[in-house]
Amino acid sequence: MHGPVSTAWLLVALCAVTGAYCLLRMRSGVEEQRRAAGGEALMGFGMAAMAVPAAVFTPPRWAWPVYAAVFGVAALRALWTARDGSRHLHHLVGSAAMVYMAVAMTVAPPAAHHHHGGTGVPLLTGALLLYFTGYVLLSGARLVPAAVPAGGPGPAGWGDRPELARACRLSMGIGMVAMLLTM
Repeated sequence: MHGPVSTAWLLVALCAVTGAYCLLRMRSGVEEQRRAAGGEALMGFGMAAMAVPAAVFTPPRWAWPVYAAVFGVAALRALWTARDGSRHLHHLVGSAAMVYMAVAMTVAPPAAHHHHGGTGVPLLTGALLLYFTGYVLLSGARLVPAAVPAGGPGPAGWGDRPELARACRLSMGIGMVAMLLTM
């Protein structure tokens, strides 16, 4: 990832913490939530690894095709599960964006890994930025708490808290916007 080192480290921390929380969510009693949390944990840790500043660690050239393959498989899985409902389409777009960024880093000359911009297709980057910006705004609006009726359900476990799952997805969306802005 390109950009200032301090920003990159903040993005690494945000994505790693999000990935760790998604691992906690995999302990949910609901299978659908466990499955979604696993994919989101992969995305969080993948984004954290991709955001490590190049000044600290420059992955070998073979790492980017491996990233593309891993997230290509994740995209295919998301495409397969999307036939059950459109709620999985966001996972497909996120995985495809990760493939896109990994491919852009694969084809970029090594010198471009240490400078701003110059990687990726501007039209595709812009479309992904537009999508994720809209997703972040919509997700942020959904975090506004609704009134809970008196005598409602008791406190949920860490894996079954929908507001925390939404915050997790929101933070990954913000991370994706930040990563796309540096392309």
